[in-house]
Amino acid sequence: MDTTSQEYDKVISICRTLFINKMKDYGSAWRILRLPSLTDQIYIKAQRIRSLQENEVRKVDEGEAGEFIGIINYSIMALIQLELGTVEQPDLDVEKATWYYDAKIKYTKELMENKNHDYGEAWREMRVNSLTDLILQKLLRVKQIEDNKGKTLVSEGIDANYQDMINYAVFALILMNFHK
Repeated sequence: MDTTSQEYDKVISICRTLFINKMKDYGSAWRILRLPSLTDQIYIKAQRIRSLQENEVRKVDEGEAGEFIGIINYSIMALIQLELGTVEQPDLDVEKATWYYDAKIKYTKELMENKNHDYGEAWREMRVNSLTDLILQKLLRVKQIEDNKGKTLVSEGIDANYQDMINYAVFALILMNFHK
């Protein structure tokens, strides 16, 4: 478990650095995105990963790792949007956005540690392709919940699905030895 925690932190550190650098380049322009737009952006990333996993020919020289990082960062943005709502103009500076990023990842990592304990690190025996499929399944669930105006009868909410996508993407990057 300690190994997983350390590997998780290494992956998130890479994602967080990219998030901060993009905030410095673009500001918080992402704050204008409505949740369905963020969901669609994550969907594009996951669909590209699946395509890369299935196709032998690549026409764009970018691999799966960058797309998994995108899933993590866009999912964190979505969790922030769930809390703060959408705005008409960017309103977060780097420091405040990073504070929210850290808060969302702290809670998401705690969820991972609890589930990881209960499931006995079963994800370590999974294939990266399976994690990709699980992310796509979560995205389809989120889209359905969004279409239902956020209402569910017996299922977990949108936030839990974004957190699972973050954790699946981190697991995929660990399995790909990206964190080393």
